[in-house]
Amino acid sequence: MGRDYIYMDHAATTPMRPEVVEAMRPHFGDRFGNPSSVHGQGRAARSALEEARNRLAAAIGARRREIVFTGGGTEADNLAVLGAWRRAARLARERAAVAPGVVCSAVEHSAVLRSAEQAAREGAVLILLAVDEHGRVQTDALAEALDTGPAIVSVMWGNNEVGTLQPVHEIAHRCGKAATLFHTDAVQALGKVPVRVDACACDLLSMSSHKLGGPQGVGALYVRTGTELDPVVYGGGQENGIRSGTHNVAGAVGMAVAAELAVAELDAESARLARLRDRLEAALRERVEGLDVHGAGGDRLPQILNVRVTGIQADAALLALDAEGLCVSTGSACKSGSFKPSHVLSAMGRFHEDDDEGMPAVIRFSLGHTTTEAEVDAVAERFPRAVERLRELALT
Repeated sequence: MGRDYIYMDHAATTPMRPEVVEAMRPHFGDRFGNPSSVHGQGRAARSALEEARNRLAAAIGARRREIVFTGGGTEADNLAVLGAWRRAARLARERAAVAPGVVCSAVEHSAVLRSAEQAAREGAVLILLAVDEHGRVQTDALAEALDTGPAIVSVMWGNNEVGTLQPVHEIAHRCGKAATLFHTDAVQALGKVPVRVDACACDLLSMSSHKLGGPQGVGALYVRTGTELDPVVYGGGQENGIRSGTHNVAGAVGMAVAAELAVAELDAESARLARLRDRLEAALRERVEGLDVHGAGGDRLPQILNVRVTGIQADAALLALDAEGLCVSTGSACKSGSFKPSHVLSAMGRFHEDDDEGMPAVIRFSLGHTTTEAEVDAVAERFPRAVERLRELALT
């Protein structure tokens, strides 16, 4: 970037690890074959693809045939929610029965929420599960939702904005007893907390490569044996007919290596990230008046710290922090040119969509494998300085 900057936006994307780059390099050169081709180059590409599938499956405790490669976490979420619902709805139509519903938490990633909303446009009854002030799903509401006989329940493993960990093992158990498919978006959780499908009874699980130190543009969906989906992408019938399209072999290879490294280093790296997050949180609490930490009262992912600062506005805060060389993310979404509260914080009772007094600054710091203690301490110096300057400007 040509200047002294500190990258604290790993929840958005991570730099690729050197081991991943090296593993992918041959597939940008001589090993360029299409794995659907039957000649030598195609067979070599197929071999690399299936090795990547094996390695990714082993990293999460799955079987090789249960891994479906996709174009990213968003596509994996779409395939899980819409693929499961459309199949159930199609079978219901054949029986002249009422189409089943879709259940998801109110704090899901937009890839899940928009998919659920599309299912609602196609005839599903959509139920959004309320969360508490920490962003955790209310299990009583889940029990009521399961009584309606939905086709699928989708609750993320760890939240991408505030880091809240959901009780996915309990939810999976309840869905299993109700004979309802359970999907979890584990994009932020994989490599940060133990994610094993042989220990969690989920039916579907979404993953994304570039949140693990792998390449962008590739993801995967775990599909438990016996779980059937309708495709959302049509074409040549790749991935056993579930996801058509020419495979991104280099991406799959890179994702598998990134997942292996992240899982192998999980215990030490998770503890390291939690220490750094807590160090930053303590420093900011001490140095910034009017600072609130979202989700701090519950179990959180180790890499995410989401704070609200009173007295300054979100748009001005991002510009000031960028001037300080801090690469962070706002907790708000820019809608039609104005900042609005995120749906996550609104569901947690932190903001109301009809507030007209301006959007307070909500900043997400997200740490990763390149984050150092020195960088955390530098952020703890630069962030309060930027806040103080903005507050002074607001008084003039």
